[in-house]
Amino acid sequence: MIDLSHAENQIHWVSNFQDLISTPFHGKVNANCWTRKLIGDFSEIVKKVELDENIAELNPEELRELKLSKQGQLAREILLNDLKVLRAHGASPTLNIIKSYERDDIYPFFPTDVYSFHVDRSPIPTETFLCTYYGESSEILPNSQAIQKVLVPEIRDELKKLYQGTDEGFESFLTEHFFDLHYQEKPDARPITLGLGHLWKLAIDHPESKVLPCVHRAPKEKTGQSRLLLIC
Repeated sequence: MIDLSHAENQIHWVSNFQDLISTPFHGKVNANCWTRKLIGDFSEIVKKVELDENIAELNPEELRELKLSKQGQLAREILLNDLKVLRAHGASPTLNIIKSYERDDIYPFFPTDVYSFHVDRSPIPTETFLCTYYGESSEILPNSQAIQKVLVPEIRDELKKLYQGTDEGFESFLTEHFFDLHYQEKPDARPITLGLGHLWKLAIDHPESKVLPCVHRAPKEKTGQSRLLLIC
């Protein structure tokens, strides 16, 4: 169940894939969600795949080769169909099984990994699609409840020490190293958990966008529990 009491009209809800892709973002709305209650055993698929690394991509051929129970087969059909409809839309979805993402500790005062609230950027108009089928789900944050980290005075001062260049090039430095994509929660911030099975479309930062990009982050995984995530 998704708690919407603090969503601030950020989310538009739809009941089918066509409405998800065709409904434009507007005003404060920068997240569209196709709400679904999925059937099938997605945990069985996760347990069938041996992970040599922290993240493994599961392609359709490998997915079809898995020997599954009837509930596992139902889950597989949903995954294959989601991949199919997104590809038909022109997206490039990947299905990942995730133990954990790589942590960024290069700048202790400013982590830039996906566990940090951030926005996505592209030079062309596009969106981010994602769905968590098993494990902890991603979170989004209303833009009014977040502030760019590069605007936080103490963080900005540390970045200037790191930069050590002319004032004219500082903003370009922030962009080139993706520092400007990351956000800090305000004291009263209440992140929205995206839940399991729902397919989301999130606004990103691109030249033609008419809305603010959606601030989001990956969750901290539970020990011993991998996630099953579709993203593109």
